[in-house]
Amino acid sequence: MKRTALLLPILVATAALAQAPKGAPVVPDASEQAKLAALRAKANGIVVWSSSRVGNHKIFAMDADGQNTRQVTKGNKTDWYPRISPDGTRILFTRSKLDWTAETNANFPERWDTWIINVDGSGEKLLVPNSTWATWRPDGSILFSRGADVFTAKGDGTGEAKLVDGKTSLKGGIAQNPNMSTDGKFLAITLRGSERSVGVLNLSTKQWFESASGGGCQMTFFPGGHRVVRVNPTGNGGTELYAYELDASGKHGALSANQQKWIDLPGRRSHEYFPQLSQDGKWLVWAATDRGHDHDIADYEIHLLKVGESADKAVRLTFHSGNDRWPDAWMK
Repeated sequence: MKRTALLLPILVATAALAQAPKGAPVVPDASEQAKLAALRAKANGIVVWSSSRVGNHKIFAMDADGQNTRQVTKGNKTDWYPRISPDGTRILFTRSKLDWTAETNANFPERWDTWIINVDGSGEKLLVPNSTWATWRPDGSILFSRGADVFTAKGDGTGEAKLVDGKTSLKGGIAQNPNMSTDGKFLAITLRGSERSVGVLNLSTKQWFESASGGGCQMTFFPGGHRVVRVNPTGNGGTELYAYELDASGKHGALSANQQKWIDLPGRRSHEYFPQLSQDGKWLVWAATDRGHDHDIADYEIHLLKVGESADKAVRLTFHSGNDRWPDAWMK
């Protein structure tokens, strides 16, 4: 009895520490406020992301200029990896089957389901059981992972078909963050589990091209072409964003680091992660933290940049000490 009494506080404390931080609002400084004000004349659309500011992670949305923040999903489960439909009306997201579930469980599809909801928070429903990392294709179909394998399905979740057998095409690695080029020729994937790399699979030849720079993660295509952006484990805050073109086979040539560097924010908040292009390819949204790395615990903040502008023009959109991760943007 005494042993149980002693263990209970320890177990409760451990569970509390495991939860993502709820955090609190932060006031933007004068320069940040000026950038937000200037953005209102340029950005017209919606940004969605996963935030722990209400306790567990829920999907949030805001106008692309940082105004009108609202909570989209509710409940006790962990909701993350939101992706906006091509027409801007619906959101795919990954939801845990239990309550608080850390992103380190992403390799276990049986712990997650893919859900869909309208951007106004209505019409929520289960779409694909036992799946993660669901994202849209331009025609309204979807792409998702189930462990080492990658699947496609119709936008309503029916017609599921295996696109990639991970055991034969991905060296048995777990397929995270799959992203297909607009023309359907290449699949960018971050491999975890028995493999730890990021690269591109040529879907016709089944050739796997690991990133020439080694390391890194979270590779995604610019809409309409074969240009990619990914996280590289270098830079001011321990990471930075690289961008480069792939050749006709799906690999890139011998580019120097300087030829690939795209975004490395100045100052302490320069640990960049979760890059995603808007559906029109004109805006990049991502998150950055000033300390820590854990995807679902560290104080990441959402940033937005118009493609073609220098990194110093990036605008910080969120100001909250909770965890803000995996953003997506849709522009009018």
